[in-house]
Amino acid sequence: MKQIKISFVVLLLVLSGLWFLADSLLPDPFTYFSFRHVFVQYSGVIAIGVMSIAMMLALRPKWLEPHLDGLDKMYRLHKWLGITALVAAVLHWWMAQGTKWMVGWGWLVKPERGPKSQETLGFIEGLFRSQRGFAESVGEWAFYAAVALIVLALIKRFPYHWFIKTHQLISIAYLVLAYHALILIEFEYWTQPVGWLMAILLLGGSMAAVLALTGRIGRDRKVTGKIDDLTYYDALRVLEVKVSVKEGWQGHRAGQFAFVTSNRKEGAHPYTIASAWEPDDGHIVFITKALGDHTGRLREALKTGMPVTVEGPYGCFDFHDPQPRQIWVAGGIGITPFVARLKELAKTPGEKQIDLFYATSTYDQAVIDKLTADALAAGVKLHVLVSGRDQRLDYAGICEAVPEWKAASVWFCGPSGFGFSLRQAFLAHGFMAKHYHQELFQMR
Repeated sequence: MKQIKISFVVLLLVLSGLWFLADSLLPDPFTYFSFRHVFVQYSGVIAIGVMSIAMMLALRPKWLEPHLDGLDKMYRLHKWLGITALVAAVLHWWMAQGTKWMVGWGWLVKPERGPKSQETLGFIEGLFRSQRGFAESVGEWAFYAAVALIVLALIKRFPYHWFIKTHQLISIAYLVLAYHALILIEFEYWTQPVGWLMAILLLGGSMAAVLALTGRIGRDRKVTGKIDDLTYYDALRVLEVKVSVKEGWQGHRAGQFAFVTSNRKEGAHPYTIASAWEPDDGHIVFITKALGDHTGRLREALKTGMPVTVEGPYGCFDFHDPQPRQIWVAGGIGITPFVARLKELAKTPGEKQIDLFYATSTYDQAVIDKLTADALAAGVKLHVLVSGRDQRLDYAGICEAVPEWKAASVWFCGPSGFGFSLRQAFLAHGFMAKHYHQELFQMR
């Protein structure tokens, strides 16, 4: 989380700092209308700037993952940037459009314009000025569309397959807003650093929008697979899917995830990989739990022999760190990346001492037996805590079971609220934040 927080703040500071080098929110003379002019410019730069970066992050750039601690964190940054763009755009719209309404209502008196300047404009500046009216008009409607689409994306109850379809429409709105910004940004800015940065962001965001609209995101990391086996654990409402990907898959590390498409209308869904990679075997195992509208239908929708598309791998939740001990904490379906690592360690034992704490609300003896066998083969000490039967898993219980916890790293995968509260408890007792790793497996 630290990397994306720093990145978020730095992006806003850079955009703001470069704008303040070119302009000021304290114009001379300072009046409502002079302030309105510069604030519309500033808020517009912030809104289209962060939206451009969000568009580029949507491309899932693999090279950026190590710097932002994985695609799951990149998507969290993408969400923050989207919300920031929404807030900045609403302020931008209100100062531009609301002022016109207030003049019409008689709340404000528009200052009289002085005589028109006789200055001779260059060809490009003249071209831009001639399009201002049209750019304002289409930008306003694109703003309304973007607001509606961003709000829908933030509503968790909105079905995922509809989210995928409507979220893609943001690319169209972005292209219109990019044109709006290109025409209406102060022409003098283009000869200054803020203009150079905006040119780069608008170009990058527009390219990202085109790639999204043409379905080319992640194209080079997609392979075709086939479902070879399905196993359902009724008590846990968990489905284990074994997929053959012998052709094209370059391998993965334990703890990574992939986007899987079984129905083109439904779109790609992210699933953590629950198996170690063996090139000679060529299979990937995914474990899903019926938690929503899509996962609840998988048991009936998936069939043995069905073709699927797998894109990836992604993520940096890969258990690599310098600490001599590791503490793994899994909640519910969050056990998935740890299963993959257990199978990996069974074939290539490591030197670290590892304790795995698994908290579950439901108990299935067959599943626990498999997990126990995997932990034994990997040399990992397993602690299973069942809700209603055992004490609640918390910081104190973990530290009691692992007295050397200060020399360990913590790897958490499960409900995000539980993970954040556990992190706060560890940090409050002197644990270093850089040694606490949490997978934020929420792609919206």
